[in-house]
Amino acid sequence: MITLMGKKVSDGIAIGKLSFFKRSSKEVRQIYVKDVEKEISRLMKAKERALVELKELYEKTAEDVGDVNATAFEIQQQILLDDDFNTFINTIILEKKLNAEYAVMTGVEQFIAEGLTSEKGFVSSHKVDARDLASRLVRILSTKWKEMLLVDDPFVLATDELYPSEAVQFEQDKALAFVTRYGTINSHTAILARTKGIPSIIGLGEALKDEYDGKTIIVDGFEGKIYIEPDYTTLQKMQNKKDSNLAVITSLERLKGKENITQSGRKIDVCANISSREDIEAVLMSDAGGIGLFRTEFMFLANEAKPPTEEQQFQVYKMAAETMGSQPTVIRVADLGGDKDFEADEKEETFGYRGIRYLLDKEEMLTTQLRGILRASDFGNVSILLPMITAVEEVVTVKKLVKKIMKDLDDEKISYNSDIQIGAMIETPAAVMISGELARELDFFSIGTNDLTQFTLAVGRGNEKLQRYFNQKHPALLKMIRIVTNNVHLEGKRISVCGNLAADLEMTEFFIKIGIDELSVAPHEVLGLRKKIRDIQ
Repeated sequence: MITLMGKKVSDGIAIGKLSFFKRSSKEVRQIYVKDVEKEISRLMKAKERALVELKELYEKTAEDVGDVNATAFEIQQQILLDDDFNTFINTIILEKKLNAEYAVMTGVEQFIAEGLTSEKGFVSSHKVDARDLASRLVRILSTKWKEMLLVDDPFVLATDELYPSEAVQFEQDKALAFVTRYGTINSHTAILARTKGIPSIIGLGEALKDEYDGKTIIVDGFEGKIYIEPDYTTLQKMQNKKDSNLAVITSLERLKGKENITQSGRKIDVCANISSREDIEAVLMSDAGGIGLFRTEFMFLANEAKPPTEEQQFQVYKMAAETMGSQPTVIRVADLGGDKDFEADEKEETFGYRGIRYLLDKEEMLTTQLRGILRASDFGNVSILLPMITAVEEVVTVKKLVKKIMKDLDDEKISYNSDIQIGAMIETPAAVMISGELARELDFFSIGTNDLTQFTLAVGRGNEKLQRYFNQKHPALLKMIRIVTNNVHLEGKRISVCGNLAADLEMTEFFIKIGIDELSVAPHEVLGLRKKIRDIQ
């Protein structure tokens, strides 16, 4: 048995087979192959798997946002079965004796060129679909991890570091846990893991070797340990620990329907953070008081480098609003940029170019999202939250854009809530210092403690060398939270905390004492927080 120690990100115990994530390369190399029949066989298997994927994508998309928006996946199935498409690819393998990956990428361009001059008129309007299909085939041919997503057996995912755009692709019933060599506990991928309740450990270093691929692993998210090829005693101990944790979770179920109120009568609302449509059900199961933060950027990251359409977004926001009913549904416009820039070739931290700054440079994207949110506001208690605000002028600009969109919706006879509330995240020292002025412009506020910590203490949340300085309980942070809370309340507005600190049970009494109105945490953390609140004298 091999025991490795890392940094815990998300609690829980997971037991399964270890599978290393292989990030696919954009470059498809031309490789000579001796066994062309074997290469044809590889291609056939890839096509069969692609067909399964496309059918599943069609059904899921049709269910989520309607048949019209699922058409692309139907078109790609047609192309995959097209005789000419397959002939071009097979010929390259058989006659030129080249690898299937290269044959697919070359063959699709020949197919498109031939289609533009032939009777196949549909090709000219579906070039993107043909290339998307080719990319799918290459991914299946080139990457082992993609195949893991289509098998029934769950697995523990291992990699050097996982980007947010990659993490959103894994279903929780397939990826039992995440373990990485590098990364930081405050990265956006770590937040996603916590939101979804996926046990996760980072910083295992080079001790996490490729040769462990396929071996049985235990992930102890409570201690930050993993066990490779565990012995019988350790396996039983960890299974018992997993069962005990399940018993604790079960015992918290009795708190459903209870108030979030201290023994002295102080009340605080508890809501849930979500990152996707799939998380909405978890909010109901957790008995949260609503959605305190919908991190919509993960919808963009999951959409394979294309912003979701207005209709796609509207359908998801509408579902959230209808599900929550009169309870709040706080939708944050996409906090993209930095390591969450789905358009960038390199996933680098771009200091300061995030949130509202990023979106104001991409007004069409922001307008599309605001239209989707406004349309959904007719179906529930929806509000808009703005990320990374640092100036009153940014708020004024967005409010003008919202009014313009409202006028357009009026002209189009589309219903919406004309009194929709607009709030802002407090994530920078600048926002803290002008929180009084912002409170006169906006309706509510949410403190993002993760970013407020990094910008106040000059500690990049993605910088491993600085993690020992990342102290969310630093006196400066706590003083800032007091200042903002006081300034916001002076204007008669509400304030919540939605960062990691909201779930820190050692901080609950402090938040109640200074008058925080709401704490918003991951769905699986709601009942534990409720118990803590009810135990406070």
